[in-house]
Amino acid sequence: MDWNDYDAALFDLDGVITPTAEVHMRAWAQMFSEFLTSRGITEPYVDLDYFEYVDGKPRYDGVRSFLASRGIELPEGKPSDAPTEETVAGLGNRKNAVFSQILETDGVQPYPGSVKLVNLLIDRGIKLAIVSSSRNAPAVLRAAGMIDLFPVIVDGSVVSEHHLAGKPAPDTFLDAARQLDIPKERAVVLEDALSGVAAGRAGRFGLVVGVNRGVGADKLLANGADLVVDDLEELA
Repeated sequence: MDWNDYDAALFDLDGVITPTAEVHMRAWAQMFSEFLTSRGITEPYVDLDYFEYVDGKPRYDGVRSFLASRGIELPEGKPSDAPTEETVAGLGNRKNAVFSQILETDGVQPYPGSVKLVNLLIDRGIKLAIVSSSRNAPAVLRAAGMIDLFPVIVDGSVVSEHHLAGKPAPDTFLDAARQLDIPKERAVVLEDALSGVAAGRAGRFGLVVGVNRGVGADKLLANGADLVVDDLEELA
């Protein structure tokens, strides 16, 4: 690709800039495994469930999607529900508590190739934004020492406050492009989640780059990626 054709780069965070997708996977696995066990359900939660039902979606949407896959219905609850509540919101908050604990204990280091690309784009005057379904995006960026590099952050809190549709709808990416004052045709979406590349395709952005961190290049292409890389250093 030729970066001269574009004026903005809209990055997902988890799995694209930082390996926090691994932390999210651990947190979801711990939360859902304990939940299933408490209900006497023997069919285990596996990593494929994360990619199929949770990856890239707003937290409560991920809870709903996974529960539906197992035929489990819970009350919606409300965002203020305690993590002990067996509601959609309660389970989402329980997962977030586990995530925060892991992040505090283990920290996070950005992918070196992603840092290299981000610095290159800054030097070239390309405008940057983070578009993440996670409400933890600012905390993760601070932990990674990169929060000052992204003037626009559209995260789960912004989605809730502004009533934006989450991925795979394109609304969050469109909002980021609007804030950067860049036409969508001049913006590149960089995503590792199927729901994220689908959002980029639905928004008709200039280019959708799939970052293959385990979901598979074929699936990323099938869901809307124009090209797939294994590491962002390939684009630097």
